Amino acid sequence: MRGMMGGMGVLIRVARAALAVLFVVLGVSAPGLAWAADDDDRERLMFRIKDPRITESSGLATSPTHRGIVYTHNDSDAGPVFYAIGPRGTTRATFRLSGAEARDWEGMAATVDPESGRGVLWFADIGDNMDGAWSDISVYRVLEPTRMRNATLPATRYRFRYKDGARNAEGVMVNPRTGRLYIVSKEFGGSVYAAPRRLSTTKPNVLRRIGTAPLMATDAAYAPDGSGYVIRTYFSANLYDASGNSLGRLTMPAADQAESITYTRDGTAVLTGSEGPNSPVHRVPLPAHLRPTPTPTPAPARRSTPSTSPAAAASPAEGISPAQLTLGVVLTLGAIAIITFIARQAR
Repeated sequence: MRGMMGGMGVLIRVARAALAVLFVVLGVSAPGLAWAADDDDRERLMFRIKDPRITESSGLATSPTHRGIVYTHNDSDAGPVFYAIGPRGTTRATFRLSGAEARDWEGMAATVDPESGRGVLWFADIGDNMDGAWSDISVYRVLEPTRMRNATLPATRYRFRYKDGARNAEGVMVNPRTGRLYIVSKEFGGSVYAAPRRLSTTKPNVLRRIGTAPLMATDAAYAPDGSGYVIRTYFSANLYDASGNSLGRLTMPAADQAESITYTRDGTAVLTGSEGPNSPVHRVPLPAHLRPTPTPTPAPARRSTPSTSPAAAASPAEGISPAQLTLGVVLTLGAIAIITFIARQAR
C-alpha cells in the first residue's frame, strides 16, 4: 500500500508539472521578454491579511486618496462588502454597498473623479464559471469613503452584456485618463472587452472585444497615470503600454491561488494577492525603465474624446500559435489521463 501511495504521489506531481508547463507555454504574451527585479529591489511581502472574515480575497485596489490603505473583497456568496486594509494587514474599516448584490465578485478597480477629486471604487460582479449561466453581469460604482470607519455606501449599478456571447471573467480595469471601463475574460484564449464611453443605468451596456488576453487571466489593473496596464495570470503578470502593445512578463511570487493585482499609488510597483485565510500581499517592483518619471500625474482627458485602447489592440504575439495550441492539447490530455488513472486506483 505504501508503495502504491508513493507511486500516486509521483503521478500527482507529474500531472501538476504538466499543467504548469501548459499554463506557462500558453500564457506567454511576449516571447523572450520576462522581467525580474534586480537583486537589490526584489519583491517582498508587504503584509498578510489578518481579518478571519477575508478568506477569498479576490480583488485588490490601492486607495487613490488614503495613503497606506488597500481595499479588498471576498469572492462569491460573501455579500456586497469590502474591506479597507492598513499597512500591517489589519482591517481599518468594513463597508457594505446598498443597492447591490454579490453573485460572484471577482475584481475591483480604483480611480479619481476628475470633477470632484473624490476617489471612485468599482466592483465587478463578473464571474460566470458556467460560461453562459448569466444573461448579464454587473459592475458597481461607489464613491470612496472619506473616513476609515464602518459604513454603508450607496452604489450605482451598471449592467453589461458581451456582444459575442456570455463568458467567464475576473479582470476589471478603468483607464484613469479617460474613465473607460474594460473587462478581461478568463478563458483558454482570453480577450479584452471595452465598455461604451458613456454608461447607461437603464439598460445593459454592450461589451465589445478589442484584443486578446493571456491564458487564464485572474485580474487586471491600469497604472495610476494611465501609461499602461497589467494583466495577472496564475503564473505571471503581463505588462502593456497604453496602446495595448505587450512589454513583457513580470515574474510573480509563488501563490496558492493568484487572484488579484493592483498598482502602488506611485505606479512604481504592483501589489499582488492570493485567496485563502491569512493570505499574503506582495509588492513587486516594475523594471526601472517602465517606472513613471517623478513628474505630476497629467490631468485626466475629457470624457468626450476617450481612446479605445487597450488596443487596437493587442499585438499578434499575444495570441496562441498553432504550435502552442497543439502542445497545450497534448499536455492537457496527458494530465487528464494521469488524473483519471489516479482516481481509478483510489477507488
